[in-house]
Amino acid sequence: MTLYIIIAILVVLGLWFVATYNHFVRLVNRAKEAWADIDVQLKRRYDLIPNLVNTVKGYATHEASAFENVTRARAAAMGAGTVAGRVQAENELSGALKSIFAIAEAYPELKANQNFLSLQSELSDTENKIQAARRFYNTNVRDLNTGIQSFPGNLIAGLAHFSKMEYFELGEAEAAAREPVEVKF
Repeated sequence: MTLYIIIAILVVLGLWFVATYNHFVRLVNRAKEAWADIDVQLKRRYDLIPNLVNTVKGYATHEASAFENVTRARAAAMGAGTVAGRVQAENELSGALKSIFAIAEAYPELKANQNFLSLQSELSDTENKIQAARRFYNTNVRDLNTGIQSFPGNLIAGLAHFSKMEYFELGEAEAAAREPVEVKF
C-alpha cells in the first residue's frame, strides 16, 4: 500500500513538473511572438523614414544635420541587438523624427503636401501599432517573469534554466511626454 502511495505522489509530481515546464515554454513563446510583432512594426517604421526624409529634403535642403541625425538613428535602431540597445536606439530615433516634424512646421507648403501628409499619417498609425505591440510584449514578459519568480514555479524555472526577459520600456523622451503640461498665466 505504501508503495502505491509513493508511486502516486511521484506521478503527481512528475505531471506537475511537466505541466509547469510546458507553461513556461508557452510564456517564452508568447513573449518571443510579441517581440516579433514589435519587429514587424519597427520595420514598417524604418521603411517609411527614408520617404519622409526625402519629402522634407525637397523643401528644406539646408537642414542637412537633422536628416543625418535621422539616418544615423535609423541605422543604429536597425542594428541594435539587445532589448536595452533597441530601446535606447528607438528613443533616439523618436527624438530625431521629432526634429523632422519641427522642420516641417516652418514650411507651410510642405505641411500641405499630400505625400508628406500621407507619410505623416502612416507614421502616426505605425507609432500607435508599436505602442500596442509593446504593451502586448510587456504583458507577456510580466507573466513570464512573475512565473519565474513565484514559488513553486521558480523551482522548475531554475531547473530548466528559464530566465527573465527585459521589458521594452518607455524612454525618457516618451516618459516626459506623458507628464502633465504646465500652464502659466
